Amino acid sequence: PARLILPMQQHIGAPADPLVKVGDRVLKGQLIAEPIGRVSAAIHAPTSGIVSDIAAYPIPHASGLSGECIVIEPDGQEQWVEHQGLEDFTTLAPLELIELIRRSGIAGMGGAGFPTDVKLHLGEDHIVNTLIINAAECEPYITADDMLMRERADEVVGGIRVIAHLIRPSHILIGIEDNKPNAIHALETALKGCELNIDIVVVPTKYPSGGERQLIKLLTNIEVPSGRIPADVGILCQNIGTTAAIYRAVHFGEPLISRVVTVTGDAVRHPQNLETLIGTPLSTLLETCDLRPEALSKLVMGGPMMGVVVQDDQIPVIKTSNCLIAATAEEMPEAPPAQPCIRCGMCEQACPAELLPQQLFWFAKGREFDKARHHNLFDCIECGACAYVCPSNIPLVQYYRFAKSEIRTEEAEQRKANHARERFEARQARLEQEVAEKEAKRKARAEEAARAQRERAETVPKAEPATAVSAPSAPAAVDSKQLKTAAAVARTKLKKALDALKNAEEKGLDGVDALRTTVAELERKAQQAQQAFEAAEQNAPAAAPAIDLKQLKVAAAVARTKLKKAQDALKNAEEKGLDGADTLRATVAELEQKAQQAQQAFEAAEQNAPAAAAPTIDLKPLKTAAAVARTKLKKAQDALKNAEEKGLDGADTLRATVAELGQKAQRAQQAFETAEQSGGAATPSPAATTAPSAASPHAPSQPEPAADLKTLKQQVSIMRTKLKKAESSLAECTDEAQKAALELEVAELHQRHATAAAAFEQAEQAQQAAAAQQGVDLKQLKIDAALARAAVTKAERALQKTQSDDERTSLEQTLAEARNRAEQLTATLERYE
Repeated sequence: PARLILPMQQHIGAPADPLVKVGDRVLKGQLIAEPIGRVSAAIHAPTSGIVSDIAAYPIPHASGLSGECIVIEPDGQEQWVEHQGLEDFTTLAPLELIELIRRSGIAGMGGAGFPTDVKLHLGEDHIVNTLIINAAECEPYITADDMLMRERADEVVGGIRVIAHLIRPSHILIGIEDNKPNAIHALETALKGCELNIDIVVVPTKYPSGGERQLIKLLTNIEVPSGRIPADVGILCQNIGTTAAIYRAVHFGEPLISRVVTVTGDAVRHPQNLETLIGTPLSTLLETCDLRPEALSKLVMGGPMMGVVVQDDQIPVIKTSNCLIAATAEEMPEAPPAQPCIRCGMCEQACPAELLPQQLFWFAKGREFDKARHHNLFDCIECGACAYVCPSNIPLVQYYRFAKSEIRTEEAEQRKANHARERFEARQARLEQEVAEKEAKRKARAEEAARAQRERAETVPKAEPATAVSAPSAPAAVDSKQLKTAAAVARTKLKKALDALKNAEEKGLDGVDALRTTVAELERKAQQAQQAFEAAEQNAPAAAPAIDLKQLKVAAAVARTKLKKAQDALKNAEEKGLDGADTLRATVAELEQKAQQAQQAFEAAEQNAPAAAAPTIDLKPLKTAAAVARTKLKKAQDALKNAEEKGLDGADTLRATVAELGQKAQRAQQAFETAEQSGGAATPSPAATTAPSAASPHAPSQPEPAADLKTLKQQVSIMRTKLKKAESSLAECTDEAQKAALELEVAELHQRHATAAAAFEQAEQAQQAAAAQQGVDLKQLKIDAALARAAVTKAERALQKTQSDDERTSLEQTLAEARNRAEQLTATLERYE
């Protein structure tokens, strides 16, 4: 032909994906579109030439719509791509042989177009005992399979051998109609000396005995249940054309690029069977068979019963095209108008699937699709026998196709709705869980705050009762802060009253006298509050401020941090030649001085500090530490068990980790139990109790317990959140009294946040230093552990998406290795955390 039009959808399932672009030169047999998904088929170039277009063209479909196609202009050279067949296909593994058939793009050539590799790739739950080769022509007029058996019976038998090698059936039946004596003789000749258990069964020529389920019933007297496939009853059915295509693919390495097509009808002078390249326009076939255009009334692609009437002779031949009928008006007259159903029941008698066509017609017409489905609508093979015998000329098949399409559309919409509902419910559950977790955390914080407040109240010493001979009781200690707040509140109230009085006087409102009285009273109270505050401030004894060693230590750490950041900024500016280097040098000098002063203040206070009282042990962190240690131990034990069961590497390392974590868990539990028995009071160690009361100043001090980085990080986050909330409240506050109180709160939170941040940074540096002493880069170890966990997640997602058994096996191995590495790195990381 002058050009070839290759639709991407020539089969049941997903359309193929083009691999070429316009202007590419392709060779005969070259893969030009690859299959997408499990149910799909490849497309190959039927001849060598140039790709001239990739666009939407009319395709052979009942809808009359267009589809994506690749257009090739042949160059006449018929240059093949490099290909080679198998010398002995029995040496190839079944999965590899099925993959070869998949790469060859072979689909069922009897009409349905189901990808052959999917049909041959049976699971363990399907055992095929009987292989049926469908050699019965599906409809009248069609003789393509008859001619193929006559001319190429050896190829048909060769393809049967390949299929038998894959599915290992105990019995093979070739069902052929009795109007094909030459084909029967050719098959009998080809089967002489064949080692397979093959029987040729001749059946009466009666439409539609070529249908898959009808032929199975006719040959084996077994009926395939509704909604099931033949493999469920141990039977596999293949078409004659498909077996020949499998033979060419396996023995010669040729993909499916051509097929035999019957060109017939009274409008052509020379009806015949032609071996046609896939993609050949119908006009080329009609010209070859000498079409009489003046006699052409209807062009049918397929048989007279199930074929599709096409209006465009440029529609191409595809893999499922077996016949083209150029009919005259006398041969296929127009259907008369449909009349009302008279309920004669002739359609039910003609139905080969033993359905109730009349009832299905009423359900489809009334859009009662659920009832139609329950009456096994999808068992209808759309053979048209019911419409052919209908005396009312009702196009029954069209109603059935409409009902099937509507049901499939409803099912697709329902799947989308179910998916959306599941996502919505999952989101609602996630939000509810987050709200519950936040509420639980809020309650925990409230309980912790209440507990801390009770502890502070209990630690305040009670005043000793005065005796009769004691000096007169001293006046109660005056709280200057409280008096200052009271004075601010009094001023605010006075200001509001003055504003109200001014507004009333300007607008001439009632109650001005009452407002003047209120203003006078508030002026007096504000004056008294201010005088009380000033008196208390003047008479307050100068108390030596208490030295807070922890605060001084944190201040020194903060000063060092600021100095380091300034030094890094100066170094960066000097290296890159940025402006402002002189300013940064001055800042660094100033921060060095401040850091030195802060360190000196801390060291002086540390030397002069009195002996601290025995601290009180907080049982909660000890209990938490013990629980965390037990959790880490359990994870390490599970990882060791998994490694031992699967024989993975690293089991010895995991055993050492389990032993070390077991010791840590035991020590943490003993520390908690000891503190719990002592009632929370810090008890000296045995060495301290036996030492003399005046300890040597050179005795080594006990090491501080390792800081919990997670707890410190949470404290920094909590302080930051509280600080932001307080700053936001301060920005929105308009009340002077409340604003003064909020300013004090913000200043205090700033200090607490800086203290927490410095403690976290110091603990993190100490942890990294301890790990570095053992030759471990803790930062890199955390990165490796995170990457290992990400690899596990990636492998799990890939395993969920794959549909290939080979890929699944490989991904399962990859997932096991990724999990083992992640568990080892996590266990190692937990040792240092």
